[in-house]
Amino acid sequence: MWRCPLGLLLLLSLAGHVALGAKQGRVRRELAPGLHLRGIRDAGGRYCQEQDLCCRGRADDCALPYLGAICYCDLFCNRTVSDCCPDFWDFCLGVPPPFPPIQGCMHGGRIYPVLGTYWDNCNRCTCQENRQWQCDQEPCLVDPDMIKAINQGNYGWQAGNHSAFWGMTLDEGIRYRLGTIRPSSLVMNMHEIYTVLNPGEVLPTAFEASEKWPNLIHEPLDQGNCAGSWAFSTAAVASDRVSIHSLGHMTPVLSPQNLLSCDTHQQQGCRGGRLDGAWWFLRRRGVVSDHCYPFSGHEQDEAGPTPPCMMHSRAMGRGKRQATARCPNSHVNNNDIYQVTPVYRLGSNDKEIMKELMENGPVQALMEVHEDFFLYKGGIYSHTPVSLGRPERHRRHGTHSVKITGWGEETLPDGRTLKYWTAANSWGPAWGERGHFRIVRGVNECDIESFVLGVWGRVGMEDMGHH
Repeated sequence: MWRCPLGLLLLLSLAGHVALGAKQGRVRRELAPGLHLRGIRDAGGRYCQEQDLCCRGRADDCALPYLGAICYCDLFCNRTVSDCCPDFWDFCLGVPPPFPPIQGCMHGGRIYPVLGTYWDNCNRCTCQENRQWQCDQEPCLVDPDMIKAINQGNYGWQAGNHSAFWGMTLDEGIRYRLGTIRPSSLVMNMHEIYTVLNPGEVLPTAFEASEKWPNLIHEPLDQGNCAGSWAFSTAAVASDRVSIHSLGHMTPVLSPQNLLSCDTHQQQGCRGGRLDGAWWFLRRRGVVSDHCYPFSGHEQDEAGPTPPCMMHSRAMGRGKRQATARCPNSHVNNNDIYQVTPVYRLGSNDKEIMKELMENGPVQALMEVHEDFFLYKGGIYSHTPVSLGRPERHRRHGTHSVKITGWGEETLPDGRTLKYWTAANSWGPAWGERGHFRIVRGVNECDIESFVLGVWGRVGMEDMGHH
């Protein structure tokens, strides 16, 4: 440790400049991004002192990490632009710093300059002039306290941060990540088709569509920040059903964008839509493959117009239709139109849904999504009470639609048996269990059994390879 009077400091600093001019075979130290002309942007703090670090000449290892950059405790730091540590003058030279320290707020072990604005997850924070740190109080979609509470509780599933949701408010999650409008009472009371189980018929304890129909069940889609689950779940179920019912002769991934842009009667594209309308469109107009008409992925731009419909079809007789335009994706020539037969509603008894699923393929289900579902990482989901003690705005829900692909049951460590559905969501493969989730079965958890639809792919003999 050494101190030196100011005169010597000037001499040393002159010597430093001469050395710099002579280059001495060493390049000038680049200024780290965290530092600027007024010197250090910190309002103080112990750096050189903490490490008891002071060096005479230029010494690159006389340096410390500082606010994502590096500051120095050697005499060479005090050039025209300073990259000295904030306490260098004070501690190493015993003189007051040549500029007043910048005022700031201490937050999470860092100092932020006054009047700066920063994001903390989904909330905007400001360092006020009185050096108070102030943040908005919006409930965030990814809530670390909720994740912790779920994982510490014995709820049968695990929560985690899905990075695509980080920085979104809970409100935005409900607004942009769901997008199925609850059916009208007329549609809700749609005639149910009852599947009769034969006397003595026993359904297996576990079933997965992809095991019965390998290569015909498609992977989960990703709706991004488009509130279009009405189109995504419909396209997903129709893709699987057309593939199964054509015995694998046709295995299209059908285009959600075709529905979002072209099915405009009482539908709102990426701002929500109805399942009955989507199925009507698939039956009467048909859609092309996703390859032919790819998703244009709207980010939450409320003002942006829905892209115009690029795909129309016309009747060819016998109920079949053909496209009247080339594929919007100019690299694809195959603009075949795929259609379905009229949609039917299943009874809400889990045995009926199971039998339909096992015989005819994945089904579409409406579900109520709550604030904790966004955090699902794995396990058998059921809505938890962790938000009950919090203000109302932390408890939000909205209607969504998904594709149920199978079922099973699991014995928990405490001996309980949980029966579950497996389903594909449309939040991409990184969410949940590779884009899928399991949810408690048989008790209408989150309304998942209240409105379940099936449909047949419209497949003629000519589609079965008899071209």
